Amino acid sequence: MNIIELLKKELEDESAITRKMLSIVPEDKWDWKPHTKNMNLMQLSTHVAEMPEWIAFSINSDGIDFATTPYVPHNIQTNVELMDIFSKSLAAGRMALDEITDENILNNRWVLRAGDTILADNSKFEAVRHAFAQTIHHRAQLGVYLRLLNIPIPGSYGPSADEQGF
Repeated sequence: MNIIELLKKELEDESAITRKMLSIVPEDKWDWKPHTKNMNLMQLSTHVAEMPEWIAFSINSDGIDFATTPYVPHNIQTNVELMDIFSKSLAAGRMALDEITDENILNNRWVLRAGDTILADNSKFEAVRHAFAQTIHHRAQLGVYLRLLNIPIPGSYGPSADEQGF
């Protein structure tokens, strides 16, 4: 299996886990956050939903400059809107991986910056892998939020304690 096929498989595996987690985010707790320095539940869940599109950003560009292209999160009202953002983001990530005809493109440079400040200077492959890592990282944060709200957590890489009845 080549690297692109492996990335496609990872995207499908991780998106199934992400879909389960996002589908149980309660709309009536959008503004809740565990600490003043944390994102609220809507911001965090929306960020998780948007992450697969970073695969497309990584493949289809040489980088992103937040000084000229600031991040503007979606403002949602419902879980249906959240899942729609995730579906569109996932479709963009899938399409970008489907359109690679030469895996050598993944060796090209990709830079994340904020004006003159370089935040990351990687290969496109590393940028794609970072999108997966960010998804997993923020999805785990979302799991903590849900646990603190006493919402049963679905399993990620096997059954959760809630699914096993522990």
